[in-house]
Amino acid sequence: MKVAAIQMVSAIAREANLARAHDLLAQAAAAGAELAVLPEYFCMMGARDTDKLGLRETAGAGMVQGFLADAAREFGLWIVGGTLPIESTDAEHVFNSSLAFSPDGRCVARYDKIHLFFFDNGTERYDERRVIAPGAKPVVFELPSRDGHRWRVGMSVCYDLRFPELYRALAKQGADLLLVPSAFTRTTGAAHWEVLLRARAIENLAWVVAPAQGGTHENGRQTWGQSLIVDPWGTVVAQQATEEGVVLFDIDAAKVQSTRTQLPVLSHSVI
Repeated sequence: MKVAAIQMVSAIAREANLARAHDLLAQAAAAGAELAVLPEYFCMMGARDTDKLGLRETAGAGMVQGFLADAAREFGLWIVGGTLPIESTDAEHVFNSSLAFSPDGRCVARYDKIHLFFFDNGTERYDERRVIAPGAKPVVFELPSRDGHRWRVGMSVCYDLRFPELYRALAKQGADLLLVPSAFTRTTGAAHWEVLLRARAIENLAWVVAPAQGGTHENGRQTWGQSLIVDPWGTVVAQQATEEGVVLFDIDAAKVQSTRTQLPVLSHSVI
């Protein structure tokens, strides 16, 4: 199955971001992708964190969800919309939600980011807890590819990457493909991004597809980029350093089976 990890440098205006996402999805479809994954915050990188509150959508309705459903139908793609703000139980917070759409435009899965980013090195400071409510459960959905394999797709977002127990929970639910749409900062990305993604692939002997934000944004934020695809042995098979683009690779279910047969780590776990 050919997959596309879409890298963006999202701006403040939602409509402009959706237009760029549409063009990149068109590129992915033209290249033969079956699954295209957009990065975290693909639809908006606000001037302030609280901008998310003004763009929140009700689950099942809204401009961004409509865009994703329409694009899935238009291009005949499975699309995972990195994240968008979905209303929570209070007015001061939203869920940072990743939504999966089938080629007929149905939303088949929703994952609310569980682990919320906090970082303060004295120069940069981020605290997602100010406006984001945490999710509560891992999510896996099934994707029947054109070659007849039924992929079990585990969903995650950005800072989740630092919590290996989440990915082991996804693997225990049968996940053989792990998605990590992200907006890593340039500081933390340079230090940890690739090694963490390779570790999650190695630990679970699964494919990892990680689309990212990658560049200097209109709001001044700098994101690391390096959208990449990792095979179940931990080898980076495709990547792009910075700026927008589409990272493509044909992932193979047989690669998962062979590595899990050679090194049956998952069956050896005793915790």
